[in-house]
Amino acid sequence: MSIGSAVVDKRRKRADADVERRLRAEFYAAVASGNMSVGQAVAAMRRISKLTQPEFAEHRGLSVQSLRLIEADKANPTFETLEKIASIFGLQVGFVPKGSQRVSVRELERAASELSDSDPDQ
Repeated sequence: MSIGSAVVDKRRKRADADVERRLRAEFYAAVASGNMSVGQAVAAMRRISKLTQPEFAEHRGLSVQSLRLIEADKANPTFETLEKIASIFGLQVGFVPKGSQRVSVRELERAASELSDSDPDQ
C-alpha cells in the first residue's frame, strides 16, 4: 500500500518510541560489555531497524548470503563490511572486553516486550 511516496508494510506493527529507546539502550549496553557476538549484534541491529535480511543487506550494500553468514557467526567479515553495518547505529568497530555471559537478540526483544507490557502509560 502506498501513501504518497511512502510505502506502508502492514505486516509490521509500529513500535512505541519508548520501547525502541529501551531496546537500543539494552543493545548498546550488551555491545559495550562484550556480551554479544558480531553475528548477534548484527542481527539485533537489523531487527531493531525492523528490516528483513534482504532489506537490510540492500540498505547496507551487502549480499543477502553474506549477511546470513555474518548473523550466523559463520563469516569473517572485513573491517569495511563491519563499518558499513555498524555506522547506522553510530557504532565504530573496535575491541571490547570479553564478557562472561552473552545476551541473545531474543533476550533483548523479550526484555523490551516485558518493559512495554509493564508500562502503565500503554
